[in-house]
Amino acid sequence: MKSFVAFLVLLLAAVVQAVSSAGSRLLVILDDVADNSEYSKFFDDLSKRGFKITYETPKSESLSLSILENEPLGPNLTPNILVDFMNADGNILVALSSSTTTSSSVTALLAELDISLPAERSGLVVDHFDYDTSSAADKHDVLLLSPPKTTRPGQQQYFTPETTVSELIAFPAVYNPKEETDAVDPQELFAVGEQLGLVSAFQGRNSARFTLVGAAEMLSDTWFDAKVKKTGGKAVGTWNREFAKRVSAWTFKEIGVLRVNSIEHRLNEPGVDAEPNPSIYRIKNDVTYTISVSEYSWDKWTAYLVPDGDELQLEFSMLSPFHRLNLSRAKITKDACTYSAAFKLPDQHGIYNFLVNYKRPFLSNVEEKTTVSVRHMAHDEWDRSFTITAAWPWISGIGATVVGFVAFSALFMYSKPTDRAVESKKKQ
Repeated sequence: MKSFVAFLVLLLAAVVQAVSSAGSRLLVILDDVADNSEYSKFFDDLSKRGFKITYETPKSESLSLSILENEPLGPNLTPNILVDFMNADGNILVALSSSTTTSSSVTALLAELDISLPAERSGLVVDHFDYDTSSAADKHDVLLLSPPKTTRPGQQQYFTPETTVSELIAFPAVYNPKEETDAVDPQELFAVGEQLGLVSAFQGRNSARFTLVGAAEMLSDTWFDAKVKKTGGKAVGTWNREFAKRVSAWTFKEIGVLRVNSIEHRLNEPGVDAEPNPSIYRIKNDVTYTISVSEYSWDKWTAYLVPDGDELQLEFSMLSPFHRLNLSRAKITKDACTYSAAFKLPDQHGIYNFLVNYKRPFLSNVEEKTTVSVRHMAHDEWDRSFTITAAWPWISGIGATVVGFVAFSALFMYSKPTDRAVESKKKQ
């Protein structure tokens, strides 16, 4: 009897020089370890990419996802344990079986990630336009869909073929055999069109990744080698194997992982030999901010180049941003790209943050915050009044007053009394 989950793959703790940026140890959980023969090509591809795979069953007494504070999480795969595993930066790939009802524990786990299943936890997905005419001519329950496209400008195209040839991904039936002949009321449909997600990907705020495959059969050897045919088309091989490779690579952080190598901010004023990363600046200082970013691509770190149509931005903020600037490329090497921006600090002292908050679909999150103080002007740092042209009339007035007072005092003190004044004193 098959399990409610065809298989559950978990990426365990990181190791040095792993094929994935997060590690190379994989734990595959099957109802029966012998079932891995159905997905031998999928697991062989993972092994060839450098992963070390361990097969277990949910009932194994030795099963332990990780150790936190010297206490094992335990052999039972409850939703809380799996969520805690993701909170500890673990990555999970779940493939549901299309032949049995999904258990309540898996449904609860998916609900934690805001992924909904039908109330009866079973269903049938059909497409009367894009289906395989050779294997589902009557039921239309083997869907032939194109690889997903980007949904916004500048989005990374990890799941899109590089060639112009139209590739097809086969999604086998997802249904409960007992309800196969039941009539369906259109008002009772769970979801239609773009409301459906046959493969769902989720990334947490800590960049832990979770992928749900609605039908594990699409990862089986049968559909890796199958020939499919659309209405009016010719038979072609499926793109399932390449799609499975890319989905698993994204889930286990072989692609789409960003790393900040270094951050530097410094004073940018002529004649000043500034030290990097000071803790305090002065208002109206000219400063330069630089950040070095790399991307993990399959087995090595490469320079991350922001795609056209997107921007890597810097915020200089207190309670709200005073500056939001686009960072421009300053230097590119084989394993890193440095971005920089120069600007003048605001005329307001306080505690500020240099913040780079870069969150994009299918890329790990980058949130780097550096706190600095910005002081006001010291009393000897203001411009001297004689350098301000608007003050010259006032300075002239002060000078005239001082000169006049000194001249009057000198005349008063050193002038000789008149003769009439002397005679009047003698008569008295």
